[in-house]
Amino acid sequence: MGARGGGGRRDAARREEHLRRWSQAHGGLEPSPGPVRWWLEGVRRVAEPLVRARTSPDALTAAGLVLALAALWPAAQGGRAALLVPVLLAASALADGLDGAVAVLSGRASRRGAVLDAVADRVADAAGLAVLWLLGAPATPVLVAAGAGALHEYARARAQAEGMAGAGAITVSERPTRVAVAALFPLGCGLHPPVAAPWATGGAVAAAVLALAGLAQLLRAVHRQLGPPPAQP
Repeated sequence: MGARGGGGRRDAARREEHLRRWSQAHGGLEPSPGPVRWWLEGVRRVAEPLVRARTSPDALTAAGLVLALAALWPAAQGGRAALLVPVLLAASALADGLDGAVAVLSGRASRRGAVLDAVADRVADAAGLAVLWLLGAPATPVLVAAGAGALHEYARARAQAEGMAGAGAITVSERPTRVAVAALFPLGCGLHPPVAAPWATGGAVAAAVLALAGLAQLLRAVHRQLGPPPAQP
């Protein structure tokens, strides 16, 4: 009992330390209870053996990027091959979560690594939208989603540089949402190849609507935090 209790305390301490370091690495953002914390806890448990194996966070970043780009091939093939797209994008998202967890847990988080991770994420986002286009979605909603998504990330980074605290707002178009859209609609394409184009179009339209809504949410948060102070009476 005592040994198990001690192990539980150590595990709880590691969990809290991971959350604390994750918050520091994300501009003071506190992970909300529920799915975010569950995800972080799951990632931490997978990351700990990688930390002991001295896995490089940059190697995980590169693996996530390669997996996202690899999803373009089955998308270009179409048909049942599209079933590989969600597998590859899910693996890419896991690698993306693991690189940050390994960096935080091993004390190897750095500004250079954060920049590399952000660049890899933007390329992976573009790959996820390109998948929908290759599966038959028209270019217009794909380009709208890409442009609004890029503005979302640029506006947040610029606002943080100007003093905005944390993420400003957790919007409907954060990266997990983008990955989910890019993975789930190609799943429909692979399960129902004769109607792949409508599935892909639905995914592109959903991505565009969510990207525009998320951008609007973020800009409102930026205005609240960085807008002009109220006039003095």
